[in-house]
Amino acid sequence: MSRTDFLRMRCPVARSMAVLGERWAMLVLREAFYGTTRFDAFERHLGIAPNILAARLRDLTEHGLLERVPLGDPKSPGARHEYRLTERGRDFFPVYVALKAWADRWMTGPEGPLVLLQEAATGRPVEAPRPLGADGRALRPEDVRVLPGPGAGRATRARFGGEAAHG
Repeated sequence: MSRTDFLRMRCPVARSMAVLGERWAMLVLREAFYGTTRFDAFERHLGIAPNILAARLRDLTEHGLLERVPLGDPKSPGARHEYRLTERGRDFFPVYVALKAWADRWMTGPEGPLVLLQEAATGRPVEAPRPLGADGRALRPEDVRVLPGPGAGRATRARFGGEAAHG
């Protein structure tokens, strides 16, 4: 049985999972959010095999979340590089913070989270963004209506209110 190619799906969430759903991808991004930039540091902090790390860094770079930046003279033999978050990668930070908050609540042991996030300027804890209603209350899944967007096809419009699907 062949695997489904999520990159070919119309759904942007599915396409995102093609890049971010691989189990090491999120951990590589975690390290980038924590300030890691060098291959050897990613390898050391993650305990990941170099070939797997190279593949993940290549994927995240190809999909625009990281950029590979030469250090020193890029023409010299053995030139070194570092990996930096791009704007696209930085835009993922709130998603990471939300995932970390969920994991800290539901997946930690009795001793609590391994890492805490603090705002550097104030020392206050970084909190996951919560979806809020117009009145400021937290929204639950049942409080949200799903509508077809401008890029929706006929099936999505039929499912969420729009033109009827024709056979």
